[in-house]
Amino acid sequence: MNKLSDRINRLSPSATLAMSQKSNELKAQGVDVINLSVGEPDFNTPDHIKEAAKKAVDDNFSKYSPVPGYLGLRNAISEKLKKENNLLYTANQISCSNGAKQAVCNVIMTLVNEGDEVIVPAPYWVSYPEMVKLADGTPVTITAGIDQDFKITPKQLEEAITEKTRMLILCSPSNPTGSVYSKEELKGLADVIAKHPNIYVIADEIYEHINYVGKHESIAQFANVYDQVVIINGVSKAYAMTGWRIGFAAGPEWIIKAFNKLQGQYTSGPCSVSQKAAEVAYTGTQEPVEEMRKAFERRRDLIVELAKEIPGFEVNKPEGAFYLFPKCDSFYGKSCGDRVIADSDDLALYLLEKAHVACVGGNSFGAPECIRMSYATSDENIVESMKRIKAALAELK
Repeated sequence: MNKLSDRINRLSPSATLAMSQKSNELKAQGVDVINLSVGEPDFNTPDHIKEAAKKAVDDNFSKYSPVPGYLGLRNAISEKLKKENNLLYTANQISCSNGAKQAVCNVIMTLVNEGDEVIVPAPYWVSYPEMVKLADGTPVTITAGIDQDFKITPKQLEEAITEKTRMLILCSPSNPTGSVYSKEELKGLADVIAKHPNIYVIADEIYEHINYVGKHESIAQFANVYDQVVIINGVSKAYAMTGWRIGFAAGPEWIIKAFNKLQGQYTSGPCSVSQKAAEVAYTGTQEPVEEMRKAFERRRDLIVELAKEIPGFEVNKPEGAFYLFPKCDSFYGKSCGDRVIADSDDLALYLLEKAHVACVGGNSFGAPECIRMSYATSDENIVESMKRIKAALAELK
């Protein structure tokens, strides 16, 4: 009998990866699919970073690295945090991992015990609650709808805290909504957390540089919660380095030591060559980062304008990341032929098969009334995809 562990049976598969796979299968059949399902910059890694990787190969950086990553990379991250965020973290307070995804999971596995509650504001990135389940914790969602720009309030946070609460996971700029918490909004949440010294915050800041409202703000800047915050970041989004798999955690040294203990047992340090490339990403010119940010901002303006012209969509204006998260529940219960749209997953599948545009239903993001579209694609693809979506939705009666 093929019996899987209860741990694996508790997990849900990644909805974003599943939709991407379905779109790739259609593409393989010769269908012209526009993929808006994957959260990945469509730019190439900047040349000076690629050159650093080539040099690392030639210089024989081919051995195991230290579990937390090379000191050179951790010092570069320490300097980045000081220079860009006015935050002081020594190299001993920083650990590098196989992408920011592993860094998030490491922190959860390090701090969460069976029965502990982890507050996950919804809409959320699909993997957060699944990682909490993996650690035998209990995800507790706070819902923030489009009417509050998908951001939770201090009052909502306070009301969700119990004696079992161990952690808050906060993502700003947000995947899937693109919402960005202001300094004032973060201070309000920090003041609540400060009253509960046994609660820790994972501040997922992977979209930090894809920001359309000015300077990025980190919850770690507030002295009253600095020792309760672990920052998660990496090179994937800002430097178009998703496949290089370099993320990091920065936080209290006792947490990072435990993080390293865990990582030392199941992956060790991340790829040596990728680390040398990431070091140059942080220490070299930042011009490509700004060029990509400007392109994403232009695309944001374009997709928002076009989506607002689609009857039945309710659209807000994202302030960061590269996602649009329109409210689309007005289509639920409608049909095309004998096909009835029951929920956002049905709608996403309908748009894939009818319009040949891949999006992701909001169910897996804790927002069943919405659908996620990534605009990390060309202007031409955005225009064509919105045209196709508008036509397909018009057929639902």
